[in-house]
Amino acid sequence: MKKLLAVLATVAAFQVHAADKLTVAATAVPHAEILEFVKPVLAKEGVDLEVKVFTDYVQPNVQVAEKRLDANFFQHKPYLDEFNKGKGTNLVSVVGVHVEPFGAYSTRIKKLADLKSGAVVAIPNDPTNGGRALLLLDKAKVIKLKNPSNILATPKDIASNPKNLKFKELEAATLPRVLDQVDLALINTNYALAAKLNPTKDALAIEGKQSPYVNILVARPDNAKSPAMKKLAAALTSPAVKKFLQEKYQGAIVPAF
Repeated sequence: MKKLLAVLATVAAFQVHAADKLTVAATAVPHAEILEFVKPVLAKEGVDLEVKVFTDYVQPNVQVAEKRLDANFFQHKPYLDEFNKGKGTNLVSVVGVHVEPFGAYSTRIKKLADLKSGAVVAIPNDPTNGGRALLLLDKAKVIKLKNPSNILATPKDIASNPKNLKFKELEAATLPRVLDQVDLALINTNYALAAKLNPTKDALAIEGKQSPYVNILVARPDNAKSPAMKKLAAALTSPAVKKFLQEKYQGAIVPAF
């Protein structure tokens, strides 16, 4: 009888554990690293966190929307809003975790003032990050936008381009790989870190800590408030994670909570 009760208890424990499994898509750095950091904490709370690493900004949303994954952690709210609008999805923000100050990098110049006439500048080809890149260049007085508050600005929205810069719009993930082929590249911090670039040391221009582009945990309306998702959200905004971000990334990643 004792053996039977033990077996039943084991089965029940397994069922509870399986029911609380969360599969989350993330880009490798820093999102997957942060998720791996909280994984042991969640395990103690009965949540089995599985991290799926992606290299693009599209499939993580597609797979969550199609219920192949439970959530994702890689994007900021402006990007999510534009994705929902363009793809007809209804993904929602669960919690804001951190800011990755966006930066401008070059292997050819030491400061933005050294950009030559006709220099080639690579920026992300998705609307929000492309606009974000142009806003940073506007703030650095490299160009002047018609509306410096337009987060969806494109090269067509440039009012003044005194150095006649040539803009190349490329997939965000490829930007570190083409850095030595262009004069300047505006790179998302997750890809910069993965390419061993240090935003606080290597960026010729970088966003301030007041950036509105907070990276968020994203889910669907049907599971955004589930007990397991709430536990993940709490873990991602814990004092332990704040300390982890500050110590590991040394200012390249800024807590937003």
